[in-house]
Amino acid sequence: MKLITSPASPYARKVLVVLAEKKIECQHVEQSPWTADNPVHAYSPLGKVPVLVLDDGTALYDSRVIVEYLDNVSPVSRLIPEPSRQRIAVRKWEALADGVADAAVSIVVERRRPAALQSDDWIARQERKIADGLAELAGDLGDKTWCSGEAYSLADIATGCVLGYLDLRQPQLDWRDAYPNLGKFFERISKRPSFADTAPPPA
Repeated sequence: MKLITSPASPYARKVLVVLAEKKIECQHVEQSPWTADNPVHAYSPLGKVPVLVLDDGTALYDSRVIVEYLDNVSPVSRLIPEPSRQRIAVRKWEALADGVADAAVSIVVERRRPAALQSDDWIARQERKIADGLAELAGDLGDKTWCSGEAYSLADIATGCVLGYLDLRQPQLDWRDAYPNLGKFFERISKRPSFADTAPPPA
């Protein structure tokens, strides 16, 4: 297998963390989707990372599809519960965390446009999604150790990855002061080898 990633992508990091937790060996290739020719299109029609290329040449794209495949391909450290109610709860956490990441990425993309073409209204809409999403994550976490249920799961991985991305791309946000429980969660999860080894390079 070969994983196509970009160093700062929170979605790619999510897959890298899952690979580490599942102890799955995989070739890792970094490609930037932001270059003019976008080499990622050679693997995915969407030109987005991450992409997992299987040994038979099949390409899986969208991090949610990839992590489900990886969780099913190896029985080690199951990250998505089997019971339907617990499974849905974990996937809901992942969707919320990924939605906050989507908004943060949208702001990064908008701010790369020429200043005269940037939309303050668009940025404000994304900032509201981040604020509301963080409030929901913090409220759902409460004083629990893990995001969903009694065990470490994909919900924790997705949440940890988006918080790390906010630190990287939105350092002005005082999310730790606003939500100390998220701060304690992030401090704890960042000590796991899978997170420490996949931390994005400084901006």
